[in-house]
Amino acid sequence: MPRLSRRQFITAVSALAAATALPRDALAQALAQDVAPAVEAPSTLGRTILLGPKASGQYRTLVAGAGEPYLPRFDVLGRAASADRAASRRSLLYLGHLSDLHIIDAQSPGRIEPMIVQDHSAWGSAFHPQDPLTVHVTSAMVKSISDLRYSPVTGAPMGAAIVTGDSADMHSHHELRWFIDIMDGVEVQPTSGSGDTFEGVQAWPEAVWAYRPGDPSGGDFGDYGFPALPDLLAQAITGSITPTGLPAPWYSVYGNHETLLLGTFDLDSQLRSLAVGGRKSYTLEATASMALTGYAATASAAQRALDAAAIQAGLRPGFKAITPDPTRDLFTRAEFMEQHFDTQKDPGPVGHGFTQHNLDTGETWWKAELSPFIRAFGLDTCNQVAGPDGAVPDDQFQWLKGELEAAQRDNKLVFIFSHHNSDTLENRAQRPWQNEVLHGAEEFVDLLLQYPVVVAWLNGHTHLNQILAHKTGSSGFWEITTASCIDFPQQQQVVELVDNRDGTLSLFTTVVDHAADPVPGASGSYLDLASRSRELAANDWAETPVMRRGSPLDRNTELLLPAPFDLERITDAALEKQHLAERAQLLKHESRLAG
Repeated sequence: MPRLSRRQFITAVSALAAATALPRDALAQALAQDVAPAVEAPSTLGRTILLGPKASGQYRTLVAGAGEPYLPRFDVLGRAASADRAASRRSLLYLGHLSDLHIIDAQSPGRIEPMIVQDHSAWGSAFHPQDPLTVHVTSAMVKSISDLRYSPVTGAPMGAAIVTGDSADMHSHHELRWFIDIMDGVEVQPTSGSGDTFEGVQAWPEAVWAYRPGDPSGGDFGDYGFPALPDLLAQAITGSITPTGLPAPWYSVYGNHETLLLGTFDLDSQLRSLAVGGRKSYTLEATASMALTGYAATASAAQRALDAAAIQAGLRPGFKAITPDPTRDLFTRAEFMEQHFDTQKDPGPVGHGFTQHNLDTGETWWKAELSPFIRAFGLDTCNQVAGPDGAVPDDQFQWLKGELEAAQRDNKLVFIFSHHNSDTLENRAQRPWQNEVLHGAEEFVDLLLQYPVVVAWLNGHTHLNQILAHKTGSSGFWEITTASCIDFPQQQQVVELVDNRDGTLSLFTTVVDHAADPVPGASGSYLDLASRSRELAANDWAETPVMRRGSPLDRNTELLLPAPFDLERITDAALEKQHLAERAQLLKHESRLAG
């Protein structure tokens, strides 16, 4: 099929120069150059990061390992594919996939870290040794996504990025702003409260159950062999970070951590008061009385108010005085959407999937056109009552059904984005007076299988790399779950949809390590601290961190599936115009990075 004519190219460049404010002649020269696959860009194609030798006790360091090639999977296609498909393929969309960033304000009094004393495994998400380093890890991951802004498969420019929930770990306004600003490339200061002194359990000798890097002796972490790092907490809150920002328009959906406290419990007035107050708990007894009695049938609102006042007055044991900070307030579900409108124009879009319609109606799901040929649906699968897992409410289910029918008629390829995956869509918790239909995984997958234009469902939640094939008859789709930035291996993905021009499509999934080296340095830079975080996360003795890497068939893959319609409807000229616009966006990103 013909590409753009010279006249069409000049017209497109003129429009893009006006839209990006880039010099027209320089833009034309850059866009006229062919782009080769970014095979040298950092990814797990070239290097992996693996558990290394024991350094002290049971504590292990990390080492660089060999890269991993793409492995083809034919589960959905059901047959072998053309051996020469690489020669004719063309990219339809290349996007970044981030999930479960879990940005944490480790000094917030709204956290419930001591709950791990009760059960380290069951309450593992309440406290991690690497909690003060999440801003650094997310910044390092965004740098990796930026470095991979051109596809390692085709050289196509990144057209979009999606963040599938659990961005703000503990419902804090402070965490939410860090998340949005890091995605946008806005300078952040990774501290709160006093600003220059770390006020939290990892600095307090009384919290012997925590990893205290200044002196880890006397507790489980010291016994395991966790290192003494006396400068770590000061380094974590010192200075500012100017992240690269995502290179392409990014979109966002709710996770259970943006819906419930610790992604599990409803929020109440005492917890909201505590989050902005000047007392932080460091014992299990104090934390349980503060965080859990509100869920007892005998706890009255008046008693909760009295308890909150007594805590702030210093009349309850197990709390230490800290600097109060109003920016730690716990946001509402509406405020989560509203904050996505307080954003930079570039890379956009304003709202990041949410629109004025969402603000007006309170609907927490959206659709977006990622290209002229690809439509995306961002869902809210979070239970609003209790529990970390989710389901699909009937209003979203019926809305999506109608939208998929329209996409099928319009010959639009479809991506589905949500936080929960098919292993975790069975939470039907409701309040006694509610009678809402909540659809589980089987019903949801069956719905998607009715529409062959659905090619992929991207999600997170379980903090591991996993790829599942869903098939019916001669069609189907791929479910792609990415790992997290809080637990080892601290990986995310880039995903590319290509037309093989033989009646098949391929989805290439490439696992991405954040930009920090396997072995941390001592400089205190955000990359050194991100590297330290990954090493600490790899030593979680209550879990099996290596399991979260998934199998080789869950990592770097080529996922084949049948084309749902004649893809020759998508002309080469139309694709070239799309890629010119995407490349212009990346050139603007590069210009900003160059200063």
